Formats: sequence, structure tokens, C-alpha cells
Amino acid sequence: MGEESTNRKTIKYNDATDAKLQKLADKAGCTKREFFIRMVEYFHKTRKDPADISDDLLKTTLVKNHDTYIRFIRAQEEKILIPVKLDIDRMIQSQIKILDCFNNQILKANTDLQNSQQLQAGKFAETDKVLQLIAERMDNRESLKTKFLYILNQYIKVRDSFSFTTPAKEKEELNQAARQQVAKL
Repeated sequence: MGEESTNRKTIKYNDATDAKLQKLADKAGCTKREFFIRMVEYFHKTRKDPADISDDLLKTTLVKNHDTYIRFIRAQEEKILIPVKLDIDRMIQSQIKILDCFNNQILKANTDLQNSQQLQAGKFAETDKVLQLIAERMDNRESLKTKFLYILNQYIKVRDSFSFTTPAKEKEELNQAARQQVAKL
């Protein structure tokens, strides 16, 4: 019985407040008495003012934590992010210079290679023309044999028709004519 007397206190409030208290207690799954005890403990531990609906203490705590996070981020930005960004920018610039040099050398080498190939193609075309001219001027082996045999037979035939009295001048003319025919081959 002694325990009951220490736990017996009464609070008077209107019906509208009682309805709100009952709703909150039902939502929390406890009696109005247990809910009231929890409310008192909450306000006691958090040191919040129940009349302060805007909860300035919570705002102050949030602002303080926010400022701490901002200071941390700024410190990290100065110590890590800015140096990393500067290093990356330098690396990008050096990569751009390397690529420019590489592209210039490759483009020059490609241009030189194309010019050399075009020059070589021109030389090949000229060589082909010369070879065609040589091939056209050269008769095949059998044709040359046939023409030479004709010249030789003509020479022999005319020579056989000469007698010992044929003047040397005619013999020399025959020899000269045969040489000219062979030279035309």
C-alpha cells in the first residue's frame, strides 16, 4: 500500500486534452499513465522545453553539427581535393601535350609515307611503260630467227649467182646490204 500512495498524484485537464492523450497512448501501445511517465522522462532527459514547439535546442544542435561537417569538408577540400585536382589538371595538360606531339609525328610520318608511296607508284608506272616499249621493240626469238634466216638465204643465193669474174665492188655492196638488213633486226 505504501507504493500506491507514493505513485498517486492527480493532474486535472480538460476532455479535449484527455482525448489527445488517449490517442497518443493508443498509438504508443500503452496506458495513459505509462505514456505520461514516458513523456516526463523524455523531457527530463532531453532537457527540451515542451512549450518550445519550434525546438530551438534541436535546431542549435543541427546547426552545430552542420557547421562541424562543413568545416570537415572544407579541411578535406584544402588538404586532399584541391591538390588532387591540381595534379589531375597537370596530368591532363601533359597528356594533351604528349598527344599533340604524337599526333604531329604520326601525321608527318603518314604524309611522308603517302608521298613516298605516290612517288614509288609513279616510278613503277614509268618502269612499266619502258618495259612495254622494250617488249614491243623486241620481237620474239622465233621471229628473229626467221628474219635472219631469210637474210642469210638471200645473201647465199645472190653470192652463189656471182662468178669469179664478178667485180669486188658488187661483192662489197652485197656484204653491205646484208649487214644493213641484220642491223635493222
